[in-house]
Amino acid sequence: MSLAPRLDLRHSQQLVMTPQLRQAIKLLQSSNLEVTAFVEEELERNPLLERDERVDPGPDAGRTTDPLPAAPEAPDAAEAARSDALPAENAAPLDTEWDNVYDAGTPPMGSGGRSDFEDDLSGIEAMAAPEKNLREHLGEQVRLTFASPQERMIAANLLALVDPAGRLPVPDAAIAAALGCEEAVVTAVRRRMQRFDPVGMFCADLRECLMVQLQDRNRFDPAMAALLDNLELLARRDLRGLQRVCGVDAEDMAEMVAELRRLDPKPGASFDAPPAPTLVPDVLMRRAPQEGWIVELNPETLPRVLVNRGFHARATVGAKSREEKAWVAERFQTASWLVKSLEQRASTILKVSAEIVRRQDGFFRHGVAHLKPLILRDVAEEVGMHESTVSRVTSNKAIATPRGTFELKYFFTTAISGTAGGEAVSAEAVRHRIKAMVEAETAADVLSDDAIVDRLRAEGVDIARRTVAKYRDALRIPSSVQRKREKAVPA
Repeated sequence: MSLAPRLDLRHSQQLVMTPQLRQAIKLLQSSNLEVTAFVEEELERNPLLERDERVDPGPDAGRTTDPLPAAPEAPDAAEAARSDALPAENAAPLDTEWDNVYDAGTPPMGSGGRSDFEDDLSGIEAMAAPEKNLREHLGEQVRLTFASPQERMIAANLLALVDPAGRLPVPDAAIAAALGCEEAVVTAVRRRMQRFDPVGMFCADLRECLMVQLQDRNRFDPAMAALLDNLELLARRDLRGLQRVCGVDAEDMAEMVAELRRLDPKPGASFDAPPAPTLVPDVLMRRAPQEGWIVELNPETLPRVLVNRGFHARATVGAKSREEKAWVAERFQTASWLVKSLEQRASTILKVSAEIVRRQDGFFRHGVAHLKPLILRDVAEEVGMHESTVSRVTSNKAIATPRGTFELKYFFTTAISGTAGGEAVSAEAVRHRIKAMVEAETAADVLSDDAIVDRLRAEGVDIARRTVAKYRDALRIPSSVQRKREKAVPA
């Protein structure tokens, strides 16, 4: 065996993740809003990129045409778009959007004057006051309620310790020791603050919070106190046990439970609750004029950029050194790759979305009961892509449909086999059916998990009892025993 050095020539293939390829993969799995933020950064960094501010020729320009049918374009709108001449003074195409037409002879609303056509301008009293947060709202009540500096100092400390839900878990003795005052004074201040708006703040636990609200409504009595002392029975829906503890009949218990349901267990949470985030769709879907559906990208969030080739030519000619020419060439390559990646991303999203809509046509026409089982492999084989590509396309994407806005991942559900070799059913459709069965129950006919299994098998769904229990827990539906206790006493 020779140990002398030697040179060998070998051929091999390997996949190299270039920065451009990583960028394209990242853009593919990002939403339109995330891509827009990335494009804004590139516009600031690359002088060869510019926004595509050309007017969209129409709402149907970016839709997919295969396999979904396309709506015909209006002939007079297309003729007006190709014409270079301006229309006559009093003429306008029939499809003109009058909300976007400016009349020079009429002063625009909002640029001055009042909406009721009065001469004087609106005063400062007509302006809306800024919304206050919870602590500002409580702070105003502290200044109006307490006059002595000691009480205001204690109230300010309690205000700093309260959590967003309205709880004050720190005991009065600890607060008094920290402030160097008597515990009775802290307790008195806290009890007065519990009647602030919203009522029920600064309480140590749920029982005290509900008790303060009942006292404020003059509805706190010994029976209600016994109910608050046994909230764990109410959580288990053991209404018969609560009747024995409280010493009331079924009708009184129903009224007491209804009274509790009208209370707010977290009075501070709803005050500063942030607005629900809006799910901005990346894909829009609507009915075609004849049959089928039209799928298009959302033009409001779709980033569009162009490569400024004129500036690239001038910069290349004006470059004096090799480093400057290399920098311009690199910027041009980066800009061209970004434009190409965005075009490929848009085409891929449209293909995958169109295939999902085609396969889930029954859902869009008849509802969730007709949702079909679908996996990534089914779509990938149809559009000629890899499963990982389809997974990236459907991540962080939403589609606006006539039935609402859904994430693309919503339409991928596992299949549950049918009985006697029948057609498979989507797991989401089965969950919807279980929920409908439970909602249709009566006090005399509460379905157990076994009864739900029997009904589903009669409808052609081969499902196990443990699967029904898993779906029921996912839907936050209590067991049949708890539902019986709840329905035994109508509340």
